[in-house]
Amino acid sequence: MNIKSSILVPVVAVALTVACNPRNKGEIMSRPNIIFLLTDDQRWDAMGAMGNEVIQTPNMDDLANNGVLFTNAHVTTSICCCSRASILSGQYVSRHGINGFSTPFSKEAVQKTYPLLLKENGYSIGFIGKYGVGNPNEFPDTLYDYWACDAKHQPNYENEDENGDFIHYTDLVNKRIMKFLDSYGKEEKPFCLSVSFKAPHCEDGDPRQFIYAERYSDLYRDVEIPLPETADDSFYKFFPADFRNPVSKGNTLLNEGRKRWELRFPNKEKYQESVRSYYRLISGVDEVIGNVRQKLEEMGEAQNTVILFMGDNGFYLGEHGLAGKWFAHQESVKVPFFIYDPRFDDHFKGQKVDEFAFNIDVAPTILSLAGVEISSQMQGINALNLLLDDAPKRDEFFYEHNLDIPNIPKSEAVISKKYKYIVYPELNPPFEELYNLEEDPHEKANLSGDPNYADVLNEYRQKLQELAGEAR
Repeated sequence: MNIKSSILVPVVAVALTVACNPRNKGEIMSRPNIIFLLTDDQRWDAMGAMGNEVIQTPNMDDLANNGVLFTNAHVTTSICCCSRASILSGQYVSRHGINGFSTPFSKEAVQKTYPLLLKENGYSIGFIGKYGVGNPNEFPDTLYDYWACDAKHQPNYENEDENGDFIHYTDLVNKRIMKFLDSYGKEEKPFCLSVSFKAPHCEDGDPRQFIYAERYSDLYRDVEIPLPETADDSFYKFFPADFRNPVSKGNTLLNEGRKRWELRFPNKEKYQESVRSYYRLISGVDEVIGNVRQKLEEMGEAQNTVILFMGDNGFYLGEHGLAGKWFAHQESVKVPFFIYDPRFDDHFKGQKVDEFAFNIDVAPTILSLAGVEISSQMQGINALNLLLDDAPKRDEFFYEHNLDIPNIPKSEAVISKKYKYIVYPELNPPFEELYNLEEDPHEKANLSGDPNYADVLNEYRQKLQELAGEAR
């Protein structure tokens, strides 16, 4: 057995052993508490540990640098409702079927999400923040031991507490976390807490867009943030007319990505203001993470609590002349992801994994950490197995975004480490993008019309059909 394999055994294999009899109190106590933290619209490089020299995320960085950091993590669909359903179920959208904001899990499907599987195996479970799957009247609140989600698709940043005083939503989430830990952190059985922040998502419909807590006003004030290499307007004009102005029911619409670009990035001054505010919201989340770690220390649970962290999708900061997400460029699909387990020994801490990891891996990984059998319906894997030298590697993956939103053209893609192929099948004619990621990581030069890449283009068209079929 290689060194990496020997390190993994006490973390995962032993957990599988102790899970065999969840009614045995001593065995339950040997399983870790688990906290899964999810941010909304945090792209992969909006964290210091991922190389961002501007943003201040010391608590995220400490966990990432002392845990396992997945430097090549992606979502399989870049929009919140779909990605959250994939995180909970471990499945592609093609399988779980949550392809819209109002579609809930069925009663059978919700029982196969990772929190409910953990509850079935002796865990106390809680959910805080934005649930994001289905309408609020269909949320599975009664199935959880602790539920503190707002009865709306998207919470508001500005709120009142129980005394009628102003409280920012990130701070409200912090209060709810502390309440959960006070109630369930002292029990004899382990807990799994899922926390879903609103930050750094914009405030839809509000011209301020990124509404941060006032105490962060001076943060980044004097920092000049470099413009993206693909911010020039020519990169947006590269898209065909029916991408830029799709037609729905006889009306010409403005692409939603461009519509939001006009709100956030229409000039250099607005760009600086928007990105600084986006970073402030992430720094607010980082403060909460520090509070959680301090609370776990005070409770004596820090050494038995695993913390996982991910963004639900990426986010354009003006690249390709776009804002938002949805499409398959790296700014939209690549996310931060790390696992901090205090039980890791020194050989395991600080590992960086460049193999593909996905949002569909979260549920299998959490179940494995808890020693619970992974459901056969899950399409992801235990991401920690990517540390094994003999683990199967993923050469490429299928990306899908097929929501029926009039001003967001549908798209599919195949992404490998070398190439990315994107197609917008409903444009007339279908529009294709092909990039050599090794030579062109910012996706500047579309090679789909280059005769030198005709064979690659045909190969990836075929891969798309094959992978789409497997995703179902």
